[in-house]
Amino acid sequence: MKEKTQQVFKEKFGDGGVAYASPGRINLIGEHTDYNGGFVLPGAIDKAIYAVVKPNGTNKVRAFAVDLNEASEFGLEEKDKPKEGFAKYIFGVAREMLKRGKTVPGFDVVIAGDVPLGAGMSSSAALESAVGFALNDQYQLGFTRQELATIGQATEHNYVGVKCGIMDQFASCMGKEGSLIRLDCRSLEHQYVPFDPKGYQLVLLNTCVTHELASSAYNKRRESCERVVEVIAKKHPEVKLLRDANLDWLKEVKTQVSAEDYMRAEFVIEEIQRLLDTCEALKKGDYETVGKKMYETHAGLSKKYEVSCPELDFLNDQAKAAGVTGSRVMGGGFGGCTINLVKDGKVADFVKTASTAYEKKFGIKPKVYDVVIKDGAHKL
Repeated sequence: MKEKTQQVFKEKFGDGGVAYASPGRINLIGEHTDYNGGFVLPGAIDKAIYAVVKPNGTNKVRAFAVDLNEASEFGLEEKDKPKEGFAKYIFGVAREMLKRGKTVPGFDVVIAGDVPLGAGMSSSAALESAVGFALNDQYQLGFTRQELATIGQATEHNYVGVKCGIMDQFASCMGKEGSLIRLDCRSLEHQYVPFDPKGYQLVLLNTCVTHELASSAYNKRRESCERVVEVIAKKHPEVKLLRDANLDWLKEVKTQVSAEDYMRAEFVIEEIQRLLDTCEALKKGDYETVGKKMYETHAGLSKKYEVSCPELDFLNDQAKAAGVTGSRVMGGGFGGCTINLVKDGKVADFVKTASTAYEKKFGIKPKVYDVVIKDGAHKL
């Protein structure tokens, strides 16, 4: 992929392009905890967006996306926002750097990648991080990796129109081979947790479905959590987010909130604790406990948070039946992938059995991805 991107750059813009890569990510556990001030546990993976970049001595950007076979040319004033989807990310990153008082002259850029689109591995954050890392290096702008992550997040908010959390960009910029990142979504404090599953593999099965409910359901879940916080805070004013609450305090207000809101809040409080328990298990190399926690998360997302779907539940059941160590829906829900922690000797049988059964039931062949935890954004 790197060679292909460099070749296309040479054909379009000549010699002298410098190559960078920034990975997609998985999140082992910790779903819907980010906007509740909790923790997430992502890791950068061995699938990336590649960017070849060279200053062009003008005040314009010339960009080409190999995978889309699409070109875009634009200036770097606010009024110059390009219409092409992929170019909005490049423009947004440069604009956010300019807003922070840096000078970003025009440049040529070619991008390509092997992060599967729409599979919940965050190709958009990988693109922002690759371009951000490249410009930071080319123009010696002095941003830290953490600042590059916030620039990527601000790009989504201000130029793409997605009010995302920080996890995806953080993992893409800050990833470390052999480690997951325990990220505190409130303070952005983070620590690396060892992830060295000798004898196990991470396998993602993509349902290849996305249900329309996703965005409206996401907002409703968020509102449920906020309503519960409001009620708990009347007695415990220190509670600003569900992260600050515990199950005892939630039980105190059971009669003052709807059954649905109670169930949503219960899942989040339990999930924050599950993540912390998983981190302790990882430090001990106890992958059986990690797997157990993953199954608990799936059950909670399916029954209490109600963001699963028949396809995801089916693949989770298939994992259980095949003796897979851990399995759960990864991401916001209503489609996308299950993430599975599978013993080496069971991978081939599980993938074959689950894929065959899934295709028979839903008429869709699931896509299969093996993922390995790797470093974050880097120069090639």
